[in-house]
Amino acid sequence: MKMNILLLAFFIILGSGQGFSQDPSFNDPGNFDFLDINYRKLVSRGDLHYDKPVTRNEAGMPVGNGRMGSLVWTSPTSLNMQINRVDVFPMNKTTNSFPRRHTDYVSGCGYVDVNLVDYGEDIFSDPGFSQHLGLYDGLMTAQGKDVTATVLAWHKEDVIAIEIEDQREQPSTIDVDLRMLRYVMQHHGGGENYELSSKHAVKVKTAEHTAVSQLNIQNGRIILTQEFREGDYYNASAVAISIVGRPSKARYLNELTVQLTAAPGKGKFTIMIGSTSSFDPNQDVAELALKELYEAEAKGFGGLLASNKEWWHDFWSKSFVHLHSEDGVADYIEQNYTYFLYLMASSSRGIYPPRFGGMLWYATGDQHAWGSQFWWYNQSCLYEPMLPTNRFELMDPMFSMYSSNYESYALAARQQWGSKGIWLPETSWFDGMEELPEDIAEEMRDLYLVRKPWEERSDRFRYYCETKLKHNSRWNWAGVGNWDQGHWTFADKGTGAFGHVTHILSDAAKMSYLYWLRYEYTQDEVWLRKHAYPMLKGTVEFYRNFPNVKKDSTGKYQIYNVNNQEGAWNAQNTMEEIAAMHGMTPILIRASEILNVDAEMRPVWTEFLENLAPFPTSDNLPEFVEPIYWIGAVSRIRFRNTTGLAKPTLLPAIHYDLCTVGTTNKEMISQANATYEEIYPQGISEKEIVTILDKNPLAAAHLGRSGDIKYMIPNQIRHIVPDYDMDDPQKPVLPNLFDLQEGEGALSCERLGGAALAMHAALLQSVPPAPGKEPVIHLFPAWPREWDATYTLAARGAFLVTASIENGKIDMVVIKSQAGGKCRIENPWPGKRLNVYRNSKRAGNTSGKLIVLSTKPGEVIALVRGGAELPVKIIPKK
Repeated sequence: MKMNILLLAFFIILGSGQGFSQDPSFNDPGNFDFLDINYRKLVSRGDLHYDKPVTRNEAGMPVGNGRMGSLVWTSPTSLNMQINRVDVFPMNKTTNSFPRRHTDYVSGCGYVDVNLVDYGEDIFSDPGFSQHLGLYDGLMTAQGKDVTATVLAWHKEDVIAIEIEDQREQPSTIDVDLRMLRYVMQHHGGGENYELSSKHAVKVKTAEHTAVSQLNIQNGRIILTQEFREGDYYNASAVAISIVGRPSKARYLNELTVQLTAAPGKGKFTIMIGSTSSFDPNQDVAELALKELYEAEAKGFGGLLASNKEWWHDFWSKSFVHLHSEDGVADYIEQNYTYFLYLMASSSRGIYPPRFGGMLWYATGDQHAWGSQFWWYNQSCLYEPMLPTNRFELMDPMFSMYSSNYESYALAARQQWGSKGIWLPETSWFDGMEELPEDIAEEMRDLYLVRKPWEERSDRFRYYCETKLKHNSRWNWAGVGNWDQGHWTFADKGTGAFGHVTHILSDAAKMSYLYWLRYEYTQDEVWLRKHAYPMLKGTVEFYRNFPNVKKDSTGKYQIYNVNNQEGAWNAQNTMEEIAAMHGMTPILIRASEILNVDAEMRPVWTEFLENLAPFPTSDNLPEFVEPIYWIGAVSRIRFRNTTGLAKPTLLPAIHYDLCTVGTTNKEMISQANATYEEIYPQGISEKEIVTILDKNPLAAAHLGRSGDIKYMIPNQIRHIVPDYDMDDPQKPVLPNLFDLQEGEGALSCERLGGAALAMHAALLQSVPPAPGKEPVIHLFPAWPREWDATYTLAARGAFLVTASIENGKIDMVVIKSQAGGKCRIENPWPGKRLNVYRNSKRAGNTSGKLIVLSTKPGEVIALVRGGAELPVKIIPKK
């Protein structure tokens, strides 16, 4: 009876979160006290709590529905927001108006200020202040002196609702100001022209780019629209605001602000803020925003809250991680992980992904570092951790953007590199890469492939690139410039066509690898055929046809004149590119077999794979001494610095399944560990600096180094920097757990994504013995034995795995098969015989190092060490 009840409870946990299973094999109603997962209590461990107002906008609390969002911060007399959207792009790939770095902008729609007094009394100030972000319900509450503001972002439509409860003895009018982001003479420097096009509109012109902001009042609702144009490009946004439950009056406050004033009174009323965006000049964005507003007004704040709670509760039920340690470090990791999931759910459910630097949380207008383009290395920190969370929908915006630009990347491969397949640059626009004039493309190929001396580039080429934004990978050879009598002048970086991100080719491989993993985690062949396979094939075909991939006299394919990420430029056989070819080619062959397509190409790809140059290793260095470890590149053609080439790199232990706990190639494992020890000759301590973009913690997990994981994951979250004060764990981190490492205004949570990526791999690896082979589940392969953990996470093969470890011993393993097929799992109790239960019924026993189980869709399997029972669990533990 006890076993039956326990498995029923786990079936519910591993299900969709929609309610009780109707499987007839579970016929015991039971009572679930011994398996008590209190999701509200568990998720709430990651809540944000402020007991005093923040001192800067960027420290506000994030609220969003995945498409529209804002930080919420306070001043003494007001609640403040900047409305942002993932689909507001003032410029696109064809722009010629932003040659200066950091001047392009993105996402911002308008400021909203809720002013609570008209006679100077402080509302949000010490003492008595509190601000709380409740993750389980997606609800933010700010409490001041007799005034409470409760904020939510409606998951269904793009509306943020603020419920104001005023209990002051003498309530005042409450003003809601909707302000433009762009102020006269406060936009980007150099060459701009400002004019007032009407009483309530401001037009900003930068070269050929124009941004027109306009205020309106319609049916008692206030509206701010933005319209961006350059050439044939168009994008527009609108923010509309209404007040529900209190008489209100609208007026134009000044040329930059429109105001809605609520009459004074005790009790509650609601401020509704709707927004929208469009790329169609024939659409009226104001009407679209008002339509969303009307729908929200009809439901009221209570209706929106009830709808949101249902959505959020279902979201949290899809998986969980609960961690505990006596020193509280494991609990700290869990709390930051839960918060990271909240951030992704709040910002990554639109047609475009949020940008790494700011996401939906810009709070300083258009002023933020790194502009509007997407940098894949940074974006990857947000999306690589998502697959084990069983929330695949949060990856859809990223997949959608890159897939929709496939033809653009195919054209870029041909025009810029003279290759086939696709080239995904490190930095690109939301709509891909600009089509080049053919004469420019021809010269570019000669210059970038080092077939023509850089000094001989034509005046036509020089003139064409002058107006291009130099953060873009295509033009990143350009150095820092300056304004000279209204003209932006610049020189190259002194390395010809090479710059930090010009000759990075491997981003297509890393992206395609995620497409492959999406298939592996879901077993969705439609996804594989329609979305993943074109990316896989495009990646390998690019390399195979790349003009600077050549067979040398040894019969090996070498790659020349490429970067090793940003560290080494114009080198041969860089690790980034060699590892990508070694990893993605066998995956493409396997995908071809699954889909039964391109059979005639498999021998071609196999020949390419079998004759690839090996990884660059230290025995290519003149100062080589044993042991052999991986380095950045094998030879120094022309480079930024010598360390970029000779520097040890763990990349094969990070990407493409080349080296994990499941790898059977002993030489690979040996070189990986030698590399690791070359990088960390003194080992890892509690003071180890782990940068926000560092993926070596994932390598440590892949190598099973649990002792190092114990320091690397929390230190990455804490954002330890030189002279870090261990007694002040939030020192470089804002109260909302973001950092500003990417620059002013560019809030970042990349380090939280990196920590989540490593944490998942330490808890659970479902990895093959080599790329393209069948994955095997490994439980707690790098988990510190001092830390207790219980989780439900997704594994490759479309399995949901629930497992628990306490006092260093695994005591619980339950697997739900979502698609059927064979489940391969390394024996959690080496050398022990296991009892197997299927849908609560004893189904025999098994033993051995590798356990292989045939499964049916929906089947729940429990593995129990012989002579033991599944334990009682209360989650959260404390």
